[in-house]
Amino acid sequence: MTPPRPLGRSRLGGGPSFDPALDDAELVTVRDDLSRGRWAEARRLLAETGDDWDRRGHRLLVLGRVAAGIAWGREWQLAEPDSADAAALLACAAAQQAARRKEDPERARALCAAAARMAPLDPTPWLALLLLAHSGAIEDEPARHFGQVRARHPEHHHAHHLMAAGLARHKADHDDPLHEVYDFAAWAAEQAPADSPLALLPVVAHAERYRALARAGALPGDPAASGHWTGRRARQVLKAAFDWWLEWDVDDPAAGAAHPRRKVDLNYLAHAKLHEGRLAEAAALLIRIGPHVTRAPWSYPDRDPAQAYRAARRTALGSR
Repeated sequence: MTPPRPLGRSRLGGGPSFDPALDDAELVTVRDDLSRGRWAEARRLLAETGDDWDRRGHRLLVLGRVAAGIAWGREWQLAEPDSADAAALLACAAAQQAARRKEDPERARALCAAAARMAPLDPTPWLALLLLAHSGAIEDEPARHFGQVRARHPEHHHAHHLMAAGLARHKADHDDPLHEVYDFAAWAAEQAPADSPLALLPVVAHAERYRALARAGALPGDPAASGHWTGRRARQVLKAAFDWWLEWDVDDPAAGAAHPRRKVDLNYLAHAKLHEGRLAEAAALLIRIGPHVTRAPWSYPDRDPAQAYRAARRTALGSR
């Protein structure tokens, strides 16, 4: 299996394609409206999102990926120059275009700074700057922008994943079991509350490190052949993280509403394979899923995680 492709395209060679919006159906509708120049629904959606910073960052980055996102963001800003949401959308759109070398990075940086001044408590403009630094479009140290995100929302999901991905690329010429990305992930997981999805960051670190090593040619493209996921440390990290992930209060509606952790079906299948002792197969699924493995803890709110896990486990057992 080849290393995963960039976010937004299928990693499965004809299998499921991961829409960056995930299962946020309302976001999908608003994104379609925005692509046609109708930004009023984006204004409503962001106003309703409020200070749910993880969800706000996710929605703004997805809306910013619209092909004409910069143009529609400017139109909204011209109509409502005092709108912090319009400024944030424009900043996220410009940062992502600059990351793909389709926009002037200094202009994108200035738009992010302007959005940050309009909403000092919002970590999203700093997330956009972190994404820009992570892409190499600007020479800023990513840790600086990451610190600004954490100062506003210490558990920011996407920011931690970007930092793990960036650190994983350091020294990609050989597999180092003491690599800094593992220390970063362990530190973040220890700092987070017990019910935080950041408990899974050590798994993300292993996936991102494998991705970096495979791209550099230091490990084979097939995780099962690499040995990267079969060592004692990797086994402990995987099992601890997935044990935590499966210990949600699925019979407690209040707890489920407060901390939904529903994921795509491939994640449930990965759980089943892991708990059946099939670590290499679970690792391969994690690599395929890539950043979506912990990107959006609010995703798939209409699914019953217990039922989905049981179905996935039956599938895994049937394939043995």
